[in-house]
Amino acid sequence: MPKSIRLGHLALLLLLSALPAWADSPIPPLQAAAKMTVPPGFKVTLFAGEPDLVQPIAFTFDDRGRLWVVENMSYPDWNPSDRDRVSIFEDKDGDGRFDKKTVFWAEGSNLSGIEVGFGGVWLCSTPNLIFVPDRDGDDRPDGPAVKLLDGWDLKAKHNVFNGLAWGPDGWLYGCNGIMSNSFVGHPGAPDSARIPFNCGIWRYHPTRKTFEVVAQGTTNPFGLDWDDRGELFFTNCVIKHAWHAIPGAHFERMYGQDFNPFSYDLMTSLADHIHWAGGPWQESRGGDRHSPAGGGHAHSGAMIYLGDNWPQEYRNNLFTCNIHGNRVNRDTLVRKGSGYVAKHAPDTLFANDPWFRGLALKYGPDGGVFISDWSDTDECHDYIDIHRENGRIFKMTYGELKQAPVDLAKLSDQALVDLHRSKNEWQTRHGRRLLQERALAKSLDPAAETALVALLADSHEITVRLRALWTIHTIGRLGDDRLMTLLDDKEADIRAWSIRLELDDMTIPTGRLAKYEAIAASDPSPVVRLALASSLQRLPLDQRWGIAKGLAAHAEDASDANLPLLNWQGVEPLVKSDPVRALELAKAAKIPLLRQYLARRYVSLIP
Repeated sequence: MPKSIRLGHLALLLLLSALPAWADSPIPPLQAAAKMTVPPGFKVTLFAGEPDLVQPIAFTFDDRGRLWVVENMSYPDWNPSDRDRVSIFEDKDGDGRFDKKTVFWAEGSNLSGIEVGFGGVWLCSTPNLIFVPDRDGDDRPDGPAVKLLDGWDLKAKHNVFNGLAWGPDGWLYGCNGIMSNSFVGHPGAPDSARIPFNCGIWRYHPTRKTFEVVAQGTTNPFGLDWDDRGELFFTNCVIKHAWHAIPGAHFERMYGQDFNPFSYDLMTSLADHIHWAGGPWQESRGGDRHSPAGGGHAHSGAMIYLGDNWPQEYRNNLFTCNIHGNRVNRDTLVRKGSGYVAKHAPDTLFANDPWFRGLALKYGPDGGVFISDWSDTDECHDYIDIHRENGRIFKMTYGELKQAPVDLAKLSDQALVDLHRSKNEWQTRHGRRLLQERALAKSLDPAAETALVALLADSHEITVRLRALWTIHTIGRLGDDRLMTLLDDKEADIRAWSIRLELDDMTIPTGRLAKYEAIAASDPSPVVRLALASSLQRLPLDQRWGIAKGLAAHAEDASDANLPLLNWQGVEPLVKSDPVRALELAKAAKIPLLRQYLARRYVSLIP
């Protein structure tokens, strides 16, 4: 054997002998926290880990700051005979590590998403969206799970529906993957009453019992969150990672056909970068094509940091777990035109552990961030050598964190309104939902509405005004007269959200259509025009023409990342309903793409 080969064999043996013992097994939980690399001033501690916690596929917080965790035993086979658990983890002494675990429910199957509110627990339980009641709050179910919706398809495998979270508008939002078509509806509903859906974002109203598709496309969304202007963003696994979930959007896909065959073109990611070094995304596996932007193509979890513990520079940034990169990526969100651009910022956490599989990350009542780790080695978890004995949740904090017990449900209505000024959005969001619940129960103090209206009118902070606006809407006190005034507000975000909230029920008040047509023609803000373009799809066809004409007259929107295609989705059905009028719209339009697509759709109608 040549000397060079013998030396090569020796070097390989020395390298293998130097590998740490945890290369074939996960680092012990406490050591895993200590091994992580984070920016100066930050630290990571273990909140919970095996054997106390396994397979944490999703988690959320209750109003006491406790973590409700789905421990999933049914993946990847999605076997209904398996029993997934919903467990409550409580840190009673505020040291950053759980002290008490309570198994709330051990009869789940195929659980992949969780949220708490309105007297119980909401769960993604493929093929169903279910509700487990606990109205007395004793951490024991009051009765069997209630099936709210069904029709999600188990063939989606790891692209199953997930990511439950309460939106600022009072709806429950979630994600859905691309692997198969689902037909979602109320139990027993006929096919004609069901909504076909694969990849994208959906929402469900907790009191109206209404299901809607919010945006369609991408691949496997797994995690969503809102910025301080109420804009929704989500993380996608495979193809680009960051997306702005504009209602009514049809996004590009990893494969397959958009449900509208006349979309012609699809909207793209807001990210100006990828986290692998280009080429086929499959080559990012194992880190071989990791770029300086950090990690691979697979992402999970989305957090827009709006807590009060991390430094200001992190506020309103998007954070997502990078599965192949064993790290947490960070993007800054920069407004551009009607939307945003996501720009790469230095990665926030390096696990330094090949078993780290971050799935979700959320900030809590003290501003600290909780990060769940599935703890496995294969892509899309593991289909063969399944490690159901592992799982961790870490907590990442900055400086000396002062933790105090919290129980927002015990606060008065006025105290919940006061939380709208909190620097920690967690406090505001939970306060809003509690006020919504109290309004539903008809126990809300009328003075709370007065205080919210004062915040909306008098606050000098746009974020506080928006928070008040959303809460007034969720308690059902926005009203036509107040909305009419807000449509002329000095702040574009207030005008935009007033449009979105007024059309939340898909109706325009009598006599209001002319106002919307005037806004479409003359409002100087692309953010407001985006709200109108998005809302077109919520209106009857005969009410769209004037608004569409006003929006199409803005030549400055021709190069916008969102408006041309979003306008097209709103006007496309008009062509078939009145081809002659559609041609007139095409002649008047100042947006070239809109003219082109109107003509193309017109020609498609010719026998």
